[in-house]
Amino acid sequence: MNALPASVYTAAQVRAMDAHAIGQLGIPGYVLMCRAGEAALGLLGEAWPDARELLVLCGAGNNAGDGYVMARLARQAGWRVTVSALTDPAALRGDAAQAWRDFAAAGGQHRPFDPALLQAPSVVVDALFGTGLDRDVGGACADCIAALNACGKPVLSLDLPSGLHADSGAVMGVAVRATRTLTFVGLKSGLFLGAGPDHVGALSLATLGLTVPSAIGAPLMTRIGAVQVAEALPRRRKAAHKGEQGRVLVIGGGAGMPGAARLAAEAALRVGAGLVTVATLPANVPAIVSARPEIICHGVESESAVRALLAAADVVAVGPGLGQSDWARGLFEAALAAGKPLVVDADALNLLARTSRQGPRWVLTPHPGEAARLLGVEPSAVQADRLAAIQALVGRYGGVTVLKGACSLVLGPSGQTWLCDAGNPGMAVAGMGDVLTGTIAGLAAQSRDLERAAVAGTWIHARAGDLAAARGQRGMLASDLMEALRACVNPG
Repeated sequence: MNALPASVYTAAQVRAMDAHAIGQLGIPGYVLMCRAGEAALGLLGEAWPDARELLVLCGAGNNAGDGYVMARLARQAGWRVTVSALTDPAALRGDAAQAWRDFAAAGGQHRPFDPALLQAPSVVVDALFGTGLDRDVGGACADCIAALNACGKPVLSLDLPSGLHADSGAVMGVAVRATRTLTFVGLKSGLFLGAGPDHVGALSLATLGLTVPSAIGAPLMTRIGAVQVAEALPRRRKAAHKGEQGRVLVIGGGAGMPGAARLAAEAALRVGAGLVTVATLPANVPAIVSARPEIICHGVESESAVRALLAAADVVAVGPGLGQSDWARGLFEAALAAGKPLVVDADALNLLARTSRQGPRWVLTPHPGEAARLLGVEPSAVQADRLAAIQALVGRYGGVTVLKGACSLVLGPSGQTWLCDAGNPGMAVAGMGDVLTGTIAGLAAQSRDLERAAVAGTWIHARAGDLAAARGQRGMLASDLMEALRACVNPG
């Protein structure tokens, strides 16, 4: 399978691509279904080359048709295939009915589902529900999915894991937890939003030979990649000096929290900022300087002491370890008053949530809990519709927002929603947000473009987490990303 494309669509857009191929290009729907079955069998052989026993679970509609085609082709290729139909094949219509007839004509038979069927196969193929699912799964299908999730066998889901909403990624009562998912024609947003990342497993795409017609319109989201990183990293002159690479000021490190400011500052240096200064409580200066002597560190007692530092900065990162004391509030207000480009995180977001300010020259980097406070809702509401949440954040506060989490989202003045599907669960550890803050600030100091810096910085941070996880996700520290950050901004 080829690398995934950048564009992510709604399920309706992908269905329109199908309809265009059938109605305008004259490709029969059953030909597309057969291409899907062939692609699924090809991926099955690549992913599990030693497997020879297959259980195919078929439901209703075209997803079941894909399953019947795959089962027929697998039998022809020498696999021992069992098909279990959760819906009577006699009720199938159109291309799916043709797929069943061809499977039966080739000697294939189906059996009712029984959990005991899950004991024998090397791999289970999930062809129960496709993109049309719009209600909770119940009855025998729900019992089947629960048994499948509990059986411990590798699972290949066709188009998307059954029970997952194709647009929102919501679990419709119960959803398959796939080992791999092969989606068809185009990437659907539900594979990346909501609970999608926990259910999809390794994702592949088979376009079935189709291209995207112009009538489909703009994609819902665009996956971030190396192109956006290159755009945010201007070429350096041979005679470049540190002042040209930008000056970052990190304001943070309240009582007992020097590490957060230090992580943000070092990240800004590791992605190429020329000069990085930390404004923190005087008691924190020795810890920060001894850990990373390249960081310029000033102890400040009040907002008046930070004004000269703000005047010299190109970009200000405010919030890492800041706290919510009177000292923190004073420095936060000074940062807002300075009129400099800002990256706002952590405690600064909590302070911002108490106000109604808008800032066209800032990047907000909330996790779901912070986003909920900024919007005055519960975190569950943010997670239930992350697209709506980030749109609401930008609408209320202006500027650029990075909504962190599995498959982070970025939205800014361009109106393009950016999706970062790099990263891993090992990054769920204290300090990772501070590293992201510094990464974005360091890139913004060089590119002088907040949206580009936020987009590229989100991907660089996630990619660095993947590189750092090569030695294992569990036990990874935020500081483990530092060398990987350097690698990500020096590709090739």
